[in-house]
Amino acid sequence: MRTTIRLDDDLMRQAKQYAVEEGVTFTAVVHQALRELLSRSKRVPERERIPLPSYGSGGGGLQPGVDLDDTAALLDLMERGDDPG
Repeated sequence: MRTTIRLDDDLMRQAKQYAVEEGVTFTAVVHQALRELLSRSKRVPERERIPLPSYGSGGGGLQPGVDLDDTAALLDLMERGDDPG
């Protein structure tokens, strides 16, 4: 479809220069710019972070034997459940 748009001189100059540098037509630049702008409006907005409560922290920190860098040990602790031994 053909249409007429009015662009300020500086924007038109930048768009034409971009088209030359990229080896595409001015029309292709306008299409790409509009598609990118319209796709941004369809993105899901970032959700608000909700603080999660922690219980029993009372300044005690981690339970004895818990090393957050040792995933295998953490898995063993979780599979064992409340059984400390």
